Amino acid sequence: MASTPTNPQGSYRRSLGTLALTATGLGSIIGSGWLFGAERAAAIAGPAAILAWVIGAVVALTIALTYTELGSMFPRAGGMVRYGQYSHGSLSGYLAAWANWIAIVSVIPGEATASVQYMSSWSFDWAHDLYDGKELTGTGVALASVLLVFYFFLNWFAITLFAKTNTAITVFKVVVPVLTAGALIAAHFDTGNIKDNGGFTPNGWSAVFTAVAVSGIVWAYNGFQSPINMAAEARTPGRSLPKAVIGSIVIALLIYLALQVAFLGGVPAADLSNGEGWAGLSYDSPLADLSLAWGLNWLAMLLYADAFISPSGTGMIYAATTSRMIHGVQENGHLPGVFGRVDKKTGIPRPALVLNLVISFLFLAVFRGWGSLAEIVSVATVISYITGPVAVMSLRRLSPGLARPVRLRAMPVVAPLAMVFGSLVLYWGRWPLTGKVILIMAVGLPVWAWYELRKPWAELKPHLKAGAWMVAYLLVMALVSWAGGTEFGGKGYLAPGWDLLVVALLGLAFYWWGIRSAWRNPSLVRIEEEMAAEAAAEAAESGSGSGSGSGSDCRGGPEGGTPVREPAGV
Repeated sequence: MASTPTNPQGSYRRSLGTLALTATGLGSIIGSGWLFGAERAAAIAGPAAILAWVIGAVVALTIALTYTELGSMFPRAGGMVRYGQYSHGSLSGYLAAWANWIAIVSVIPGEATASVQYMSSWSFDWAHDLYDGKELTGTGVALASVLLVFYFFLNWFAITLFAKTNTAITVFKVVVPVLTAGALIAAHFDTGNIKDNGGFTPNGWSAVFTAVAVSGIVWAYNGFQSPINMAAEARTPGRSLPKAVIGSIVIALLIYLALQVAFLGGVPAADLSNGEGWAGLSYDSPLADLSLAWGLNWLAMLLYADAFISPSGTGMIYAATTSRMIHGVQENGHLPGVFGRVDKKTGIPRPALVLNLVISFLFLAVFRGWGSLAEIVSVATVISYITGPVAVMSLRRLSPGLARPVRLRAMPVVAPLAMVFGSLVLYWGRWPLTGKVILIMAVGLPVWAWYELRKPWAELKPHLKAGAWMVAYLLVMALVSWAGGTEFGGKGYLAPGWDLLVVALLGLAFYWWGIRSAWRNPSLVRIEEEMAAEAAAEAAESGSGSGSGSGSDCRGGPEGGTPVREPAGV
């Protein structure tokens, strides 16, 4: 049987405001991606990488809107791993949580890897021995391990220490990329790079879409999850979450566009005349190498320093948010009770921090290069995205009376669009990578089976029935990826253009199936009861059972007294 959570959500301290949450989101988005993303995107898509960043931002914003409503409804630690459980029960909820956790926890060693990879360009013999051109050496892995321990201890003591440290680091992380883009453009900008070497789209439009999926763009924008996962520590989640999520994506888009433009114009023409063009680029420290090429030694030194600060800031954030996710998985009933413990003095889920540190070491041992980690993380991220659009509309049907501090009027249009976008990005990830990551999703099923298959059939059956849509979705998407267009790694059984239409229609079909499969499972009933009790306690503390002090209209909802509050329209 699953263990009962040892500590309530109230053990967390609601100390994070809009600025701190925005810094958390922006700090997650601007990590190692800005150090390597511009080169990897250009190597795949050429100058059209500019459009890849825009497409990635649109996809992230669309999906983030669904999670913003969910996050404001359920201000719980590790929120992203909970929503599928609330709407569909254990199977669908576990698969979504597993995909999300894999995508997020692997970022932590990815950030440490990025720092060490940049360090390998230092003009010292020992530094050159850290990276062999493809992956970290044994010495490099050892140094990256030290960074993982550093991230761990920054999160060990108190959430207020995390907030103060992260806000300061995020300011630095924003200033340096902006300065880098401006300095590179001022030092050298060759418009011939964009016109020559195959033109704007040297590898076709399919390469633009693939760049969105695997070059680190999805990895970067995935940082919008961090404020949502920290929702239990937000002072006013209904107001601050949407501002933090949307604001961090938009600010990051502007920064990434500036960096991509600077990189495209700053590459020496000689580096593109090797017969391979953009695909032949192989910088160990892309932006620092360009800075040195154009005599900006001061900028190169700043970038080498920031190669520690930016990834370390992101690694610190993800160490914090993944520990909240582990707590959420435990409360879903799929981990031992020890991982639900929150230190009462500091408000930190310390056992969950330890577990994520161990898993980070394992990822670092297996995936030693930033590029290989970026591909795995990106595809796993997209898989985790698909539950948001389905869950948000399912819960509108199942629990219409639940308080929604943020309620998007256009959600009936946004949600299916988000499902289509997520399905397309998964397909753009290219076969066989898509198949490999979908296989990784199956690796986590024994944990689910350990907790769930011991239940009586009558109790287990509705969970299996409600989760069948997600299992079928993963299998069908793997099949379509295998049979799809050759430009996306498939066998070519689907003609170009038609393959994208098929994927979009499949996304809509599974979206409809997913909503129809949702049911009022025990997790949803329990969270409704918890939130009703919390609302009653808050009303008692304020001395008014109507909640008039906050300007809310609280009425008995149709779901057993669940409070209804007038939402903030978006």
